[in-house]
Amino acid sequence: MTRSFVRLLAAASLVLGLTPAAFAQDDDTVLKPAEPDFTVASLGTNMRLPQGKLTFRLTHRFEGPLNDSGIGDLFGLDAGAQMGLEFRYGLIKRGQIGFYRTNDRTIEMFGQYSLLQQGTFPFDVSARVGVEGTNNFKDSYSPSVTAIVSRRIGEVAAVYVEPMWVNNTNTLPMALVDHNDSFNVGIGARVRVRPTVYVIGEVTPRAGGYKPNSNQMTFGVEKRAGGHMFQLNVSNGFATMPASLSRGAISTDHWYLGFNLARKFY
Repeated sequence: MTRSFVRLLAAASLVLGLTPAAFAQDDDTVLKPAEPDFTVASLGTNMRLPQGKLTFRLTHRFEGPLNDSGIGDLFGLDAGAQMGLEFRYGLIKRGQIGFYRTNDRTIEMFGQYSLLQQGTFPFDVSARVGVEGTNNFKDSYSPSVTAIVSRRIGEVAAVYVEPMWVNNTNTLPMALVDHNDSFNVGIGARVRVRPTVYVIGEVTPRAGGYKPNSNQMTFGVEKRAGGHMFQLNVSNGFATMPASLSRGAISTDHWYLGFNLARKFY
């Protein structure tokens, strides 16, 4: 009887000791240090938003070329800027919806759902669908479908591969063009170099369809402070949505300074 009781206590202690780790991966409020934000720079991540919670993001891309501006133009900061505001809401468990608007009056509404989670599976996989509309969502609609596939490497890094299909990427009327869809494969990575400091990089090469410009590339460094994430980046374009990413970079010769500021309300 005594031995059975001791064995029961040992088994119970083992189960209780493993319970926090077993359930932590399914708790959306628990920070995964390798994936601290909902975007890399413009590409999405598999970070899950807790149900009923909200996040905010500000994007800012200065329009003055960094490599053609000097101290007199404050390295491009005196020029205008492409700005965007985004809100996300955890609608259901594993599912989030969002609203994003840039100051060129383009609005994107999107939804994302986590299909597979690393730990149970080798990768995180989410499905993201969205639609962009110009002129405050009154003209020129561009729907998109993206698969976000990622793998975290311990607490140090995360890598992303994101096939995306975008309709109506050609800005000319459909009656005048033969190719209107684009298929891109976003590639991104985030590496944790200090407990709260990261470096990021992403590129969105085109695999097929409409081909106007070169691929947009972005590199940056970011700092996490509690629920805030501040990222300073440089890129060869201003794109922050699937359709604009599919249309490509502004230039192959010029680089532009920008930043992202994100805040989690949980």
